[in-house]
Amino acid sequence: MFALLCRKEMSGRAMLTLENLAQLHRACRQLHSLAYGKVHRRQWRPVLPPARPLCPVQLHPPLWQPDTAPPFRLFTTKEEESDKVKLRPTQPKLQKQEVEIKPRMTVEDLARAMQKDIDHIYEALLNTNVDLDSLEPDSVLDEAWIKDIVKKSGMKYKFAKLKEEKIKENKDAVKRPPADPALLTSRPPVVTILGHVDHGKTTLLDSLRKTQVAATEAGGITQHIGAFLVHLPSGEKITFLDTPGHAAFSAMRARGTHVTDIVILVVAAEDGVMRQTVESIQHAKNAKVPMIVAINKCDKPAADPDRVKKELLAHDVVCEEYGGDVQTVHISALKGDNLIALAEATVALAEVLELKADCTGLVEGTIVESRTDKGKGPVTTAIIQRGTLRKSCILVAGKSWAKVRLMFDENGSPMETASPSMPVEIVGWKEVPSAGEEILEVESEQRAREVIEWRIYAEQQEKVKKDLEVIEAKQKEHQEAYKKEREGLVNLTWKQRRAALFKARKHLMANRPKEKVESDKNMLPIIIKGDVDGSVEAILNILDTYDADEECELDVIQFGVGDIGESDIHLAETFKGIIYGFNVNASKSVQKLAAKKGIQIKMHNIIYRLVEDLQEELSRTLPHAVEEHVLGEAIVLATFDVTVGKNKIPVAGCRVQKGLLDRKMKFKLVRNGEMIWTGPLSSLKHHKDDISVVKTGMDCGLNFEKNIAFEVGDEIVCFGEKEIEQKISWDPGF
Repeated sequence: MFALLCRKEMSGRAMLTLENLAQLHRACRQLHSLAYGKVHRRQWRPVLPPARPLCPVQLHPPLWQPDTAPPFRLFTTKEEESDKVKLRPTQPKLQKQEVEIKPRMTVEDLARAMQKDIDHIYEALLNTNVDLDSLEPDSVLDEAWIKDIVKKSGMKYKFAKLKEEKIKENKDAVKRPPADPALLTSRPPVVTILGHVDHGKTTLLDSLRKTQVAATEAGGITQHIGAFLVHLPSGEKITFLDTPGHAAFSAMRARGTHVTDIVILVVAAEDGVMRQTVESIQHAKNAKVPMIVAINKCDKPAADPDRVKKELLAHDVVCEEYGGDVQTVHISALKGDNLIALAEATVALAEVLELKADCTGLVEGTIVESRTDKGKGPVTTAIIQRGTLRKSCILVAGKSWAKVRLMFDENGSPMETASPSMPVEIVGWKEVPSAGEEILEVESEQRAREVIEWRIYAEQQEKVKKDLEVIEAKQKEHQEAYKKEREGLVNLTWKQRRAALFKARKHLMANRPKEKVESDKNMLPIIIKGDVDGSVEAILNILDTYDADEECELDVIQFGVGDIGESDIHLAETFKGIIYGFNVNASKSVQKLAAKKGIQIKMHNIIYRLVEDLQEELSRTLPHAVEEHVLGEAIVLATFDVTVGKNKIPVAGCRVQKGLLDRKMKFKLVRNGEMIWTGPLSSLKHHKDDISVVKTGMDCGLNFEKNIAFEVGDEIVCFGEKEIEQKISWDPGF
């Protein structure tokens, strides 16, 4: 019986082992099928144990446990995985970690490469040796600065692959080669009238033209270049350029001599050679232009023409009377005396020079003045030097071009053509070109745009070259300073080196904010608007002579040609500046806007009045100075102490020598010529009575608020203080 039971038990164990092996085999086959994708669309369930166990007690646990959870797919298919990816929320892109840099990058290029704004670049350069005030968006950055900015921004840098820059073809317009002498024809001479202010240049021209130009000039002085064609009674034509004689318009006079054939130097017989006379002689010599001397105002009693000729000898101007080759004519421009002789001398000199020009082909000329007209737009006054100008001609000058729409003479009358030596007003410019620019005609508008693009490109390349030179100079300076700074730190420990560097740079860090505050405090921002380019040029030349930046910094935030507009008001409001207008207007709406925003608009039509006004405004920015004035003086004759409570107070017995002593004022104690103390009095008595004022010859006793020991012979000085306005020490050269 026992043996039977043992056999049954062994048989049950064997059956259980076989069952477990079969179950394991089925599980492996299902896993194998899933691995090869044979059951992608079938629901997989674990194999359950048989409903009737072979043995009531399981001696060994099953290798595969049944799943009691609700039926679901344990393994997802590829399609379901892609659906889940589509439903998954998109994550924001990470910040750019790598920046491509190049050796020559501007501030704007680096900001674009880093996907940041320009202010971020400036912030990264704070507390460095870079001068942020001189840094513009188009300024070229040093390679070390570029790397430093990228590192401070938490990014990495890598050098971009260098591409070979294609050298642009030079598409600039140039003058034509000299013409065949057989094609040249005679032309009128271009004569420039030079001389000192108020010596009668414009009056002379008025007499020749029979006009009244001088009467219309502000302040009686010429402030523009006037170009006129004068017809003489003999039938000859002469083009005259009347230049300003004021010191501020030196550039205009120089420009006039470079487009002229003959110079007439006007010298007043009563004044002789003056400052602008000498300057005019120098301009004529630099331009290598022949000269005729017109000695004006010979009708006045104080006239002395011989003195004028002798004074000219000192400047290498030898008149014919002294064996030279310079003609001199004695005239009176106001009365018209001897003007015909001056005109004949000019025509004779022109015949000797044999002035000829080519009237065919593309036009060449020079701009003597430019301005903006309300109805016409940009307008230039030019002298044609070659070719014949007609309507619809395409011209380039500087970085501007024009298709000629209208042409006018000096009287405002329309013109159809302008031949060499003729002055002409040209209408049709896209922008206002600068005075002194060379005019060249091109074949088409397409060609004009190519020329302008090339000139802008050449200017940019020149600027990049200059920026690189500045960078290299600063690099060299920094390297030398660094080497010099490190020379004394070689043998120090790192702690000693760190302490020495901090001590050396401490004063620089402390002074930087203070200097900035002072600079911001004493600064006058201004905007300059003029009627013509030459006037603005003259004003800017004067401002270049300003040398009082330590007292008040003068900042020209903008300048231009034309009337004052709303944009100027908004700009002045931003910088808290003043607008100066020279021979321009401001509409009522602009004036109301300026009054509303508290912006000053100052109009002038005489240049030295504008400069005087500007000098007063600069002086107003300075703090008031304190000036002392002495009211009275006294001498100490005796000293004694007075007991007040537990304290002994020194008292001086004095006699007033001059003026009076006023207790409300301040006092000085002077001993042997040296000031000992300054301050108010504590008491002032006369015969034991408190008194406010002690006059000359009276005795008194006094003591200061601070217990100062007196000595016999000390001087007591009573003085008052008053504030006075300071003046800017600036000489514009008038």
